[in-house]
Amino acid sequence: MTLRLFDTDTRTMRDFAPLVPGRASVYLCGATVQGAPHIGHVRSGVAFDVLRRWLLAHDYDVWFIRNVTDIEDKILIKAAEAGRPWWEWAATFERAFDNAYETLGVLPPSAQPRATGHITQMIEMMQRLIDRGHAYPSEGNVYFDVLSYPDYGRLSGHRLEDVAQGESAGEGKRDPRDFTLWKAAKPGEPIWPSPWGPGRPGWHLECSAMAEFYLGPEFDIHCGGMDLVFPHHENEIAQSKCAGDGFAGYWLHNGWVTMGGEKMSKSLGNVLSVPNVLKHVRAVELRFYLGSAHYRSKLEYSDKALHDAAQSYQRIEAFVHRTVDRAGEVPVGKWTDAFAAAIDDDLAVPKALAEIHRVVHEGNKALEAGAIDSARGLAGQVRAMLGILGVDPLDPHWFTPRDSSAALGALDVLVRAELDRRQQARADKDWASADAARDRLQAAGIEVTDTQNGPEWALGAAPHTGPDASQSGKAG
Repeated sequence: MTLRLFDTDTRTMRDFAPLVPGRASVYLCGATVQGAPHIGHVRSGVAFDVLRRWLLAHDYDVWFIRNVTDIEDKILIKAAEAGRPWWEWAATFERAFDNAYETLGVLPPSAQPRATGHITQMIEMMQRLIDRGHAYPSEGNVYFDVLSYPDYGRLSGHRLEDVAQGESAGEGKRDPRDFTLWKAAKPGEPIWPSPWGPGRPGWHLECSAMAEFYLGPEFDIHCGGMDLVFPHHENEIAQSKCAGDGFAGYWLHNGWVTMGGEKMSKSLGNVLSVPNVLKHVRAVELRFYLGSAHYRSKLEYSDKALHDAAQSYQRIEAFVHRTVDRAGEVPVGKWTDAFAAAIDDDLAVPKALAEIHRVVHEGNKALEAGAIDSARGLAGQVRAMLGILGVDPLDPHWFTPRDSSAALGALDVLVRAELDRRQQARADKDWASADAARDRLQAAGIEVTDTQNGPEWALGAAPHTGPDASQSGKAG
């Protein structure tokens, strides 16, 4: 089956056909590094990491660019409020985002360009737009003439009469719907020289210039959050097309992470920082949660939903570890046809997870029946499928040897003693005592599986407690 993706621009499912056979070029709008990352920010990184891993698994040469917006109004405002240099503020939170991505097992991009490193390319693109009659300088600013592009509004569905750019009126704008490419110098703000006077770039221009520099005038896929469809991506298309670029062939947008039906944002005070959530679940469990819903759907956060996702992952993980304990090494196998069909269907992770759970169920039955070779093969399939989702429990990023510590041996003695008490209670038909023993083990994070060869145990995760909300930054 061919990979099919939902293209926001055409609002249709389309077969993926790369411009260059065997190569996939992808641009993901990265962070505006104004503050610490919350889980809403990193969802796009997780969602499109699955796309990248699937392409890599099919031997594509993937050129994956994820930018950093390190100069923008909010960065300047927050740095000034904190009494810190803007460049230090941006660098500090760029590192925080990088750490969050790495912690969640998101593959590093092929390149991670900063906006401030590409002013030359932005100036060159603005000059082309002016020469072609699509932009105009005014009082040190440069604006894009929205009415000069007949297809403006196609991506978002906005009608021209309803367009509001969400920016100030600007000095010398011919039309309030026009958007800013270059902002004239203001006291206390960083500036760069340009043919139209000193100033700094507008947000939308940055991504067009960097995408063109790294991926060329035309590339395969442009990704980002659904909140970027308008005005950011609409404006990217307008300026790039009018500058003579074919730009992106497919547009993919992930849904928000919400709380109480509202998008996570600092202004609403409903954000959960990545470090805070990781006090309560493991990084692999948070990644599993963020990637468990379809990437285009909204993901409504609750402590219960996070906890349920963690427990779901633990059940899958426990099967893999039990198989290793019984069978020894479990090499990565091949995903099932049903899993491939799900991922090929616009990255339908919920369907893919249903298939993983089905294989885990079969694997547990094989273990209980003592069919070790069959269980090993099924566990290898599970590893392959989890690897595409970035959560293979035996991947070096997540795996820590469980058999090398004396503490585990001591724990085994204690757990076996509790299991013996449980077995004796069941033999005596003392169900209350048997249930109490089981409950003590579950409370300690011990998962017990009854097999033909007697009960077996595995470590689960620590008992869950819900994180409190803490304020953070905003991705662009």
